[in-house]
Amino acid sequence: MSNFRHILTNYFRLSVATVSFVIMGIILFAILVSNVTPNVVDVSVYDRAPRDIQSPITIPLDEQTEVRRKLAEESVKNEYTFNNEIAFAQAEAMKILLNTISSINDSEEKKKEDEPLLTYEQKEEQLEDYIDISEISDESFNALFQASENELNNVRNLAPDVVNNVLEKPVLVEEVDGARDEAVRLIRENGNLSYALRSAAEEITRSFIIANKTLDTEKTRQKRKEASDKVEEVVIREGEVLVKSGAVITPEIYDRLKKVGLLDQEMKTYPYYGLFIFVVVVMAGLYYFMKEERSKEHFRKYVTIYALLFTFTLVVMKLVSISTEIGLPSLMYLVPVAAGAMMIKMLFNEELAVVSSIIFALCAALIFNEQTTGNFNFIMCLYVLFNGVSGIVFLGKAQQRSKILQAGFFVSFIAILIVASVLLLQNGKFTTLQIGFDLGCAALSGFISAVLTLGLLPVIESSFNILSVTKLIELSNPNHPILRKVLMEAPGTYHHSIMVANLSEAACESIGANGLLARVGSYYHDVGKTKRPHFFIENQMNMENPHDKIAPQLSKTIITAHPYDGADMLRADKIPKEIIDIAEQHHGTTLLKFFYHKASQLTDKEVSESDFRYPGPKAQTKEVAIIGISDAVEAAVRSLSKPTPIKIDQIIRKIINDRLEDGQFDECDITLKELDTVRKTLTQTLQGIFHSRIEYPEETKKVEKS
Repeated sequence: MSNFRHILTNYFRLSVATVSFVIMGIILFAILVSNVTPNVVDVSVYDRAPRDIQSPITIPLDEQTEVRRKLAEESVKNEYTFNNEIAFAQAEAMKILLNTISSINDSEEKKKEDEPLLTYEQKEEQLEDYIDISEISDESFNALFQASENELNNVRNLAPDVVNNVLEKPVLVEEVDGARDEAVRLIRENGNLSYALRSAAEEITRSFIIANKTLDTEKTRQKRKEASDKVEEVVIREGEVLVKSGAVITPEIYDRLKKVGLLDQEMKTYPYYGLFIFVVVVMAGLYYFMKEERSKEHFRKYVTIYALLFTFTLVVMKLVSISTEIGLPSLMYLVPVAAGAMMIKMLFNEELAVVSSIIFALCAALIFNEQTTGNFNFIMCLYVLFNGVSGIVFLGKAQQRSKILQAGFFVSFIAILIVASVLLLQNGKFTTLQIGFDLGCAALSGFISAVLTLGLLPVIESSFNILSVTKLIELSNPNHPILRKVLMEAPGTYHHSIMVANLSEAACESIGANGLLARVGSYYHDVGKTKRPHFFIENQMNMENPHDKIAPQLSKTIITAHPYDGADMLRADKIPKEIIDIAEQHHGTTLLKFFYHKASQLTDKEVSESDFRYPGPKAQTKEVAIIGISDAVEAAVRSLSKPTPIKIDQIIRKIINDRLEDGQFDECDITLKELDTVRKTLTQTLQGIFHSRIEYPEETKKVEKS
């Protein structure tokens, strides 16, 4: 039944915490939703723009970019390759052709009368390898075949040189006709040939004039690709003015407005989906980050306080952002976000405070986006992050309230540096008044953060009766009324509590538990003894032990009452629950062995152990378990006449083993490995306290005289 109740309690605690996170998420969504609502305009083509309309996003214009790239490619001229070897090759080919004709003519002349002469077609066939016969007329071939050797020599000396001279210069395909005309002109000017032979030389020369500068397709393609790649992408940039106030909205401008989603009919729900995902990620991250606290009894209160601080910080940021709309954008630097970060640090821990500062910075980027064209104000994101983290860092581990104001000044200093950095990076022309106002708001943000922290922290602590590090430090003050009461009425108990505090703090820190809580809890764990201080041996100085005159059952009642008397006293003084639990649980359900054995000796009947046990409950946390061990160890070691390291270690082992076998650690999550670490730490600490001393000669003489 108790297990079922425990499961039900845990389920209820987690359900309440889940609901708290859902509520936080709803609040976060509600605060940010107005900042992500699309900033649309209701205009049509050829309307007048009601205001300067800027693009909220950066978006590429692929079609325009492609047009510019094609124009860039078309502007690149074709690349050609000039082959200067063609001139020599064509001239040599012409010489070979003319030599072949000369050889044919020579062989024909040397034939005998009875040998048949070559036909015209046979002669042409011998020239097919050297020239395209179709380009040369029959008249030209007849003139060459009928020419004398001297006449052919004149053609051979003239035509190849003309070809070489003409083709030494670059000749494109489209320039070939002009080059051929130039070759014909040169032959006419320099040749001493008959009309028929000159016509033949001109035709042959024209056929050998070809293009020597050809299109390099690969090089041209590469050049055009380079030109295309150099064209910058056409984009509409965030913040770009698409149309000035009063200007006519042309079809092109209308298309641009449509592309960036500024038209009323183009309004979409995507930003709300994006915000929803953002909120879910933030809340899920926080819930996972708090996983170690979820199993603890105080988790519901833990989440409630965090939710209040989280909501408070967001609401303050939202109010400041609304105030900037009156025409004073510098007011955004007044946001006291460091207050939330510092309070989370002091009420919870540094890790959660840093994570929260990051979340606040992301939220600030959205909340303060009114001064930007996009959805995110990265300047405020940076500003809020540095403000929060600087407050956390300056507080450090020593979190006295006196340091909060100092932390505020440090936050102001960092805020001024960040704002100055932003102003310089923007490289804008700012008036002295504007610069002074910006820096002044930044300076005030730290001061306001400190004032809010100092004012709200006590309210939260008292309202929820929570135990923060600051509260623990205040409770450790020896001038606290309860501690002064212990000191004045039960000095032996006070000294014992100080010793237990030293031991338990060292032991807790050795296993990663809360050492400060253990120390302060140890100060208060035996305050119940002040009701009957003389019934406890540490307060019986030079007096008779009252337990010698009363029954062991009565002694048991008096001794076992002190944890609960102390708890009642602490409750009456509104001491935090964690300290009350330590006072109530540090003895668990252990057996009062001395009085149990004394009762057993005084009667023949069997005495039940349960009659001589503390009512409990058993230790619920590691800190309570360690304080219980330290309490027993300190009393046991103090009773030794000559404590040695071996004896100390044996006593500590026995106390831990007895409590382990007695089931005193069954309801807390301390492990055997941690118990062994606690044993070693307690042994080392006690050896330092009870170290051996040198016996000085003077003291020895006094002893001998006495």
